[in-house]
Amino acid sequence: MSARYLLDTNICIYIRQNRPPKVLARFRRLEPGEAVLSVITYGELLYGAQKSQQRARALQQLAELVQLLPVVPLSEDVAHAYGEFRATLEAQGQIIGNNDLWIAAHAKAMNLTLVTNNEREFKRITGLKVRNWAS
Repeated sequence: MSARYLLDTNICIYIRQNRPPKVLARFRRLEPGEAVLSVITYGELLYGAQKSQQRARALQQLAELVQLLPVVPLSEDVAHAYGEFRATLEAQGQIIGNNDLWIAAHAKAMNLTLVTNNEREFKRITGLKVRNWAS
């Protein structure tokens, strides 16, 4: 099956913690390959695991997650989307976090729906498909 969803960092954390349970339940209904992980999100998750008081456990859980979610590298199309989004948002005075901007550009360039619990930030980006499994 081809990918349909790009999972944001907060959704990956919810899956790992099973909170809220409906996020993990929704994730478990996916077919293999239906959801992917941006390399940016993977970096954020690695950062969190490295900082964890239970570092080894957190890194192991992350390794298990990426066995289920392919990590997708950035492409030139992502860079173009990033440049466009950032310029547009700056002109509107509606900047969002840099990593969030890269994740949004990644979803848009791959024509994927971004699954996040941070709809407020991502809804500012015209044409980006956003879904919240936590609400």
